[in-house]
Order: sequence, then C-alpha cells, then structure tokens
Amino acid sequence: MIIVTTENVAGYRVKQTKGQAFGVVVRSRGIGGNLMASLRSIVGGEIHEYTQMLEEARRHAVDRLTTNAQAMGANGIIMMRFDSSEIGQTMSEIVAYGTAVVLEPV
Repeated sequence: MIIVTTENVAGYRVKQTKGQAFGVVVRSRGIGGNLMASLRSIVGGEIHEYTQMLEEARRHAVDRLTTNAQAMGANGIIMMRFDSSEIGQTMSEIVAYGTAVVLEPV
C-alpha cells in the first residue's frame, strides 16, 4: 500500500478514486504513566510516556487506515493526514485519514 501526503504519486496515475478512508484510535495512559508524566511536567522537558503512547497510536491509526482502504479495493492512499484531540483529561484520539485510490504505473 502506497501512502502519501501529496495528491500525486511519482511514477503513478490515479486510475480510480474509491473515497474517504480513515483509521481511529483512542488511547488512555494508565494511572502509573499519568503519575510519572505529572512529575516530569514539573521539571520540564519531553514526557517520554506520552510521546511513546502517541507514536504507537499513530502507527495503529495508519494500520487501520490501510485496512479500511484495502477493504474498499484501493492500493494507495493520497492526501493522508493525522488529526488528534483530547477526550476528557486522560484519553487521546488519533485519526489517520486520506483518499483511497487505485494507482497504476505510468
């Protein structure tokens, strides 16, 4: 599966547009992770627990995006983007979305 953030893929043309595809993940940090992150926020610097959680969530969102596009019969995703939001004070939602397409070499 070719996934790009652009509307064109070098060496390919869009043969067919399948439509919008997306992958959604909601993650929550456990109480231990929240406690460690709170303590680190006092000192300052990167909060590794949250960085790791968000990196994993993005990977899972892209995996779900890919699965969704494949179910639509696509072999590529163009204009891929991420969006995120906070749900409550302990949960993060990550969405990967783009346009599912059938690409063919030129």
